[in-house]
Amino acid sequence: MPYRFNSYLIGIAALCASALAQGQEIKLLRDRTEAERPAIMFVGSPHLANHNRDVITTTVPDVLTPERQAEIADVVAALVRFKPTKIAVELATEKQAELHQRYTGMLSGGYTLSRNEMDQFGMRIAAANKLPTMYAVDWNKMPPGQMSDLDYQVWAKANGMGERLAAMTATSPLNDALMKTTPVASWLIENNASEKLAARHRRYFDYAMLGNEEAKPGANWVASWYGRNLKIFGNLVKLADSPKDRILVIYGSGHIPLLREFAVQSGAFTDVDPMPLLREAANAKRN
Repeated sequence: MPYRFNSYLIGIAALCASALAQGQEIKLLRDRTEAERPAIMFVGSPHLANHNRDVITTTVPDVLTPERQAEIADVVAALVRFKPTKIAVELATEKQAELHQRYTGMLSGGYTLSRNEMDQFGMRIAAANKLPTMYAVDWNKMPPGQMSDLDYQVWAKANGMGERLAAMTATSPLNDALMKTTPVASWLIENNASEKLAARHRRYFDYAMLGNEEAKPGANWVASWYGRNLKIFGNLVKLADSPKDRILVIYGSGHIPLLREFAVQSGAFTDVDPMPLLREAANAKRN
C-alpha cells in the first residue's frame, strides 16, 4: 500500500512538473522582460506607386528618375545600419511566395524593381543585409458583418454630411507640393515625425462620428481599422521568433501609430526610432 501511494505521489509530481514546464514555454507578451523583446523599427512611407487605395491619397512624383533613385539610395544606405534580421512589408500574407520569388529574382537580375516602397526600400535593404527573403504580413480582408454596417460614405451622403466627408478626405496641397520640392528622405521624415503621425491618426476619430442612434457606420469602420492592425501586429509577433531579431517594418504611414502602440503597450517589442537614420539620409552628401 505505501508503495502504491508513493508511486501515486511521484506520478502527480511528474504531471505537475510537466505542466509547469509547458507553462514556462508559453511566455505571455505582457511578461516579457526587456532582454526578451525583439527590436522593431517602423518606417512609414507614402505609397510610391500611387495605387490610390487609401482613404486620403497623395500624389507621389515618379521615383524612377535618376535624381529620385539617388535619393532612395541615401535612404537605403541609412536604414541598412539598423541591421535588420527580417523585413516586413505591406503585402497580404498569402502572397509570401510571390514576394520571395520577386526578391530572389531581383537578386539574380531577373526582376526589375517597381515603384512600390517594398521594392524601392525593402528589397534593397534586404539585399544589402544579405537576407534570404522578405516577409508579407498584411491582412486586409472583409471584417465581420455586412458592408452596409461599415459604409460611412453612403451614410454621410444620405444624411446631409457630404461636405463634412469631403473635408475629411481632402488631399493636402501642402503635402503634394512638399514631395515635388524635397528629397525622398524628407518625405519619410515628414511621414514619421511623431507630431505628424499623431495629427494624421486623429482623423479616424472624425470618421467614428459619422452615424446616429440607428446606425454607426463610422465607428464600425474605425473598429475594423483597429482590428486590421491588430491582425498585422499578430503577424509581426509570429515573425519575430527570437529575442535577437531586429524587425524592419516598411508600411503605409497611416498604420504606424497603431502598430507602434500595440508593439510597445503589449510588451512584445522594443521600439527603435527611425528618425536619426532618416535625418542622416536627408543630410547625406553625394559626390
